[in-house]
Amino acid sequence: MKKYASNEITLMQFIFIIHGAQVGAGIFSLPMDVAEKAGSDGWISVILAWCCNIIASILIVLTFKKYPNDTLPDLLIRLCGKLIGKLLIIPITAYHAFFVCILLSSTMLFVKHWFLPLTQDYLVMILLIIPGYFVARSGLRVLGRYCELIFYMMIWMPFILLIPLKDSHWIHFLPLLKEGWMPVFNGLQTTIYSYLGFEIVFFLYPFLQKKQLAIRGVVIANTLTLIVYLGITMICFAYFSPDDITSYNQPLLNLLKTIEFRFLERFDMIFLVLYLFVISTAWLPYSFVAIFSTGHLLGKEAPAPYTAILFLAVITIVIVVHPSWNLVQQWQQFGSKIGVGYAYVLPLFLYLYIQIYSRFRRSES
Repeated sequence: MKKYASNEITLMQFIFIIHGAQVGAGIFSLPMDVAEKAGSDGWISVILAWCCNIIASILIVLTFKKYPNDTLPDLLIRLCGKLIGKLLIIPITAYHAFFVCILLSSTMLFVKHWFLPLTQDYLVMILLIIPGYFVARSGLRVLGRYCELIFYMMIWMPFILLIPLKDSHWIHFLPLLKEGWMPVFNGLQTTIYSYLGFEIVFFLYPFLQKKQLAIRGVVIANTLTLIVYLGITMICFAYFSPDDITSYNQPLLNLLKTIEFRFLERFDMIFLVLYLFVISTAWLPYSFVAIFSTGHLLGKEAPAPYTAILFLAVITIVIVVHPSWNLVQQWQQFGSKIGVGYAYVLPLFLYLYIQIYSRFRRSES
């Protein structure tokens, strides 16, 4: 009997939730971050990071194939016992709740900077959270439908970025590997941080209707993210010179300012408003996992109270701390370091542990 049959998701929803969790506000600064580390060869780092993601994602799927009805909390309790399993769930819940706070805080600062500079922080945060609350409390199936809808609604956005290519210079990419492979590997660290979000597969797998397609799903989701990241990085590199791009904190925003139509001058403002929907597909999956893990921890799976507590905690942090760009960046750097261990090291450890655990059980029986 399927434990989560009432909230199953389709393959497309599975793909779009993973892709949505990966693509957020960090996309605006990604070209500059990569250029600082790897120069004009930074696009190679983006491809290498995609390869790392594919391997880690497939490891997660292979780990859960032996226990197809378990999420990560279920698996930890199965392998480590109830007490230790629940203790291990606490840092996992805190990790996802922390990323909800980071993503919402960066979105709040983003809105204040471009649209509502005189509005109080907590009011902007409340405006962001209210519509998201109704999605987060409704379960994974509603979240999957929401992510799929947003993807189809915003699929035109990357094609708009092709307009500045007429003023671009592809000679900026030459010579290839002018400083060797070491800068490319240095840039890999930055791009791996940007790809975080795929680790939500730890929680999505048991909800997937056709689990035999899970590997195909994670490959497609990560490839969609690769297309977005690689396309934006290469367009920014081609438009800005290798030396010039590092002088912009958010090169994509500067690129958007150059796009004009006869009937619309500030197209970048329209783009940014609509992009808020895309950003919501990044923090809502993390919210789902934090709420779901809390329910597992406390033994009550009603999501509404935990959703309210999570978002009230985020609003309280904003009121008390008043996060700035520098503080949020520090949070991101700290969270990303933990995320690398959680997303890349934990799947390998779990996979090896389960192989040993399964052989040990077989030898006992």
